[in-house]
Amino acid sequence: MEKRKIKNTDLSIAPINFGGNVFGWTLDEKQSFDILDKFAEGGFNFIDTADTYSWWVNGKGGQSEEIIGKWMKSRGNRKDLVITTKVGSETKEHGYDISKKHILKSVDESLQRLQTDHIDLYYTHFDDNKTSVEETLSAYDEIVKAGKVRYIAASNLSPERLKESFEIAEKNNFPKYVALQPHYNLLEREGFEKNYAPLVEEFGLSVFPYWSLAAGFLTGKYRDEADLSKSQRGEGARKYLNPKGLEVLKVLDQISEKYDSKPATVALAWLLANPLITAPIVSATSESQLETLFAAPKLQLSSEDVELLNTASN
Repeated sequence: MEKRKIKNTDLSIAPINFGGNVFGWTLDEKQSFDILDKFAEGGFNFIDTADTYSWWVNGKGGQSEEIIGKWMKSRGNRKDLVITTKVGSETKEHGYDISKKHILKSVDESLQRLQTDHIDLYYTHFDDNKTSVEETLSAYDEIVKAGKVRYIAASNLSPERLKESFEIAEKNNFPKYVALQPHYNLLEREGFEKNYAPLVEEFGLSVFPYWSLAAGFLTGKYRDEADLSKSQRGEGARKYLNPKGLEVLKVLDQISEKYDSKPATVALAWLLANPLITAPIVSATSESQLETLFAAPKLQLSSEDVELLNTASN
């Protein structure tokens, strides 16, 4: 499988980013190890987590990093992986926080849970909308120079704050964000395409969309109200049960039939066909779901396929 370079870094990744929010939530430790083993055996090396996953279970999070850390230690494979985690999200213990004090404390806690001496890509997870950009970036400057973090990236920042981050970094010789993690999929297009795509091009960012399958809706398993109770995450897909959502599923069904594929594989292949997208983030809780993800980089959609999906999802 062809690896992709994260722009402005020396990191090479297989083009699917495993979303670690399921570890310690819908998967226990043993199930998580099994899925991670199969992910790595499939030739994939890019794992995404956050310091607060899964805070909605125990109030503070940390389970996902701990599981990944134990797995890497038991398998002795840290050097083969690109590991990302994040800082700044809220828990029951604290609100959104990207102050220098919080970042310096959080990065050490993440390193401890991950049982590693460095994080490849460290994200601003959410903006607290009060800490100055200078303060946040000066904290990143400190931990990059200390070797704790290799590169930094941004997730839920406004376009204005993202742009300002590049201006401040340039002025102060601070590290610059190398990647963006936006909410982007076939049913959530406007926010990224209108507000962020121009900045991605301007600053040469790699893009790793989260909720790539629209909370599971694009797998095709939720087609009416009754289907929503099929999984713990079903309610998240409710808002897509509308004429547009069902039209997109119809087109995904047509295209997946043509390639003897699955709707989820086609939805991910649509993202990968976009030159701005480096690797979609997606989770799996079973081997069959993993196979669906593994198939996406191999599926080359025709321009007609892409056009059909673009029209249905507009």
